[in-house]
Amino acid sequence: MSSEQSPLAPETTAPDTAGPRPRRLTYAAALVGLEGLALLVGGVWILLLGITGDPDDRQQAVTGGVTLMVLALLPLLAARGLLGQRGWSRGPAVITQLMALPVAYNLLQADSMAIPAGIALAAVAVAALVLLVNGETTRALGIRGPGNAQK
Repeated sequence: MSSEQSPLAPETTAPDTAGPRPRRLTYAAALVGLEGLALLVGGVWILLLGITGDPDDRQQAVTGGVTLMVLALLPLLAARGLLGQRGWSRGPAVITQLMALPVAYNLLQADSMAIPAGIALAAVAVAALVLLVNGETTRALGIRGPGNAQK
């Protein structure tokens, strides 16, 4: 059987995720990775201050720092999955953005230097959510809607 007669021509065997990664997906991965990196840096900072400084409660500072570093794993893994066009990675990335919005709101309610941080976090979270639910991103990740399962 020649390649012309083959029922499985090369263009029909390639999954939807093959091909170049869309820019929107790359931008979403960068924003999610940036949030993960910020969480990691914040966790290390709090941990170091808890260990070397004079906190009110050293155990609480160390626990908070370690917790932030562990929480940083979710967006960092999601960013890596997005760069690799893995369909599973959109869920953790969206969850990270939804968790960031209440944090941004609380930062905006503060009467301090935290307001610019709240504005930046809200802007990044909303931008990442828009990029993650975009149709081009969804197709690149091979995500199908309900009732559109591959047969």
